[in-house]
Amino acid sequence: MQSILDSQRLEAIALTHEEIARYSRHLIMPEVTIEGQKRLKAAAILLIGSGGLGSPLGLYLAAAGVGRLGLVDFDVVDHSNLQRQILHGTKDVGRPKIQSAADRIRDVNPNVQLDLHETRFASANAMRIAANYDIIIDGTDNFPTRYLANDVAVLLKKPNVYGSIFRFEGQASVFAPCLGGPCYRCLYPEPPPPGLVPSCAEGGVLGVLPGIIGVIQAIEAVKLILGQGEPLVGRLLLFDALAMKFREMKLRRNPRCPICGENPVIRELVDYEQFCGLTPAAGPVAAPPGAEEISVGDLKRRLDAKEDFDLIDVRDPHEWQIVRIPGARLIPLGELPDRLSEVNPGREIVLHCKSGGRSGRALKLLKEKGYKNLKNVTGGILAWATHVDPTMPKY
Repeated sequence: MQSILDSQRLEAIALTHEEIARYSRHLIMPEVTIEGQKRLKAAAILLIGSGGLGSPLGLYLAAAGVGRLGLVDFDVVDHSNLQRQILHGTKDVGRPKIQSAADRIRDVNPNVQLDLHETRFASANAMRIAANYDIIIDGTDNFPTRYLANDVAVLLKKPNVYGSIFRFEGQASVFAPCLGGPCYRCLYPEPPPPGLVPSCAEGGVLGVLPGIIGVIQAIEAVKLILGQGEPLVGRLLLFDALAMKFREMKLRRNPRCPICGENPVIRELVDYEQFCGLTPAAGPVAAPPGAEEISVGDLKRRLDAKEDFDLIDVRDPHEWQIVRIPGARLIPLGELPDRLSEVNPGREIVLHCKSGGRSGRALKLLKEKGYKNLKNVTGGILAWATHVDPTMPKY
């Protein structure tokens, strides 16, 4: 394997005495040596996200001596992040993630140049942000950004080091048509229907899991820079933490891929929210009359007025135990098809879940069964805790 870095870039690179001491365990490895460490110092990597995957990525790439790291994040640290996002601490709750991440990375290795992009990675800015980096690493947890990161990498001819996590399972690969391999669209030509695949916020994730997958991504990036080993180009690595097993799938480039195939039709970035069938999240404002959505504000008003409707919570029982909306009853989404006899089609039915995805699927199911008077609570119980009852715990 050949390094993705041009050897000419090493001519102006030198290691200080402090760096020689810092990276001494690398320098004595025949696969690294002084030249390899210079390659790491010359390299520039863009990390999209400083959360669960971005945390081990930022820490280990900085510790390894990657000379320049770009961080992209616009979120703030929340208590729910601390179970897995080890770049941030309790004292950082409420701070922009990019700031606490920068502080921690600089503490690990002050020699690293940090470029802070405190913004959403979007079609309008992605090409400009990514243009001057050698590798793009996707540490996000949503489909629009995954497709965006893929398309940016393909159009700029850069490797895209991919990772994803859910509950006890994770996967990693290197999507790199520039190295002869497939891209993310070759594996997933179309995004799943909105709400079909739960996010980590909805389905949960074992806190240790992103550490494992993020470290695998970091190893792949280092290998690409050093030009050593066999990268995950054309391979999808699957990890099951409960079984403690790794599996591997061979991936092939799709000749009909719309961006890296023989006749590409995607030549510029698109609206990825629209491509994935998503619309901007609604706030607490009331839905228009006749709509199948109801805001938490309107739900609270109708509950206080003791109006007649059936409020059904379609979350799982363990979520119901954490917190619930007064007046709701529990019918988990997975049990709903077998419990339709408990749902009176003659009453108005209001459905909610954690954030609105599962209750949206429940509404669709009931509609297909002939139910007419249906409403979905926009934003779910998280919106209720934000706009109606701030004393309610969020999870």
